[in-house]
Amino acid sequence: MSISWGGPEDSWTGPARAAMQTALEDAAALGVTVTVAAGDSGSGDGESDGQPHVDFPASSPYALACGGTKLTASGASIASEVVWNETSADEGATGGGVSTVFALPAWQQGIAVPKAPNGIAGRGVPDVAGNADPLTGYQVLVGGASEVIGGTSAVAPLWAALIARCNQKLGRPLGDVHAALYQIGAKAFRDITEGNNGAYQAAAGWDPCTGLGSPNGQALLAALAALKG
Repeated sequence: MSISWGGPEDSWTGPARAAMQTALEDAAALGVTVTVAAGDSGSGDGESDGQPHVDFPASSPYALACGGTKLTASGASIASEVVWNETSADEGATGGGVSTVFALPAWQQGIAVPKAPNGIAGRGVPDVAGNADPLTGYQVLVGGASEVIGGTSAVAPLWAALIARCNQKLGRPLGDVHAALYQIGAKAFRDITEGNNGAYQAAAGWDPCTGLGSPNGQALLAALAALKG
C-alpha cells in the first residue's frame, strides 16, 4: 500500500493520529507493507516556527517512510545522487527528521538518530529514499497528456512497486519490513552522503534526509532471500 499524503505530526489531533496508527498496525498484522511519502517541504515540513518537524503518517513506526534524492544519470549509469533540496528553485526538498510522538524503535537502536526537538529519543525519518526531484522526475500520462512529476509522493509508490516485486520473487509478503531493511543495511542501498534538507545534513549510513539510501533492487532481493534462509 502506498500513501502520498500527510501533515506535520502536531497538525493531527490525538484521536485522528491514533486512528491512523491503528490502521497501520492492522496492515502490518495482515502482512501489508505501507510505504509513505516523507514530505516535500524540507525539515520544517511546511511549518513557520523555524523548528524541525516530521510528517505523519510517515513518522509511524509501522510506515516505511520514503525520502527524496536528486539523481543525475549518465546513460544507463548514475552520475550523482544527492539529497533532494531544490528550495532555491521553489521545487521543494525532502522531509525528514525525528518524531516527537513515537519513541525510537528497536530496529533503529543501532544507528545514530539525533534527539527530537523536544529532547526525546524519537523515531527517525525517513527509512529509505529514491529520486524525488521534479527536475529529474518521472514521466506520467495525466488526462492523455505527458508530464514530469516528482516529490516524495513519487518515491512512495516507487518503493511500493519494488516491495511488490520482491514479494512475488520471494513467494511471501514482506509485511513490516523495517527490521529486515535495517539488518541488511548498506549492502542493498546507495548511501547518499551529500546535501541537506534544511536542519539535517546527509552523512555516511542512515541520516534524517535519505534514511538508509536509495535501493539497489537486485541486491535488496538477494539480501532478503538470504534472510529467509
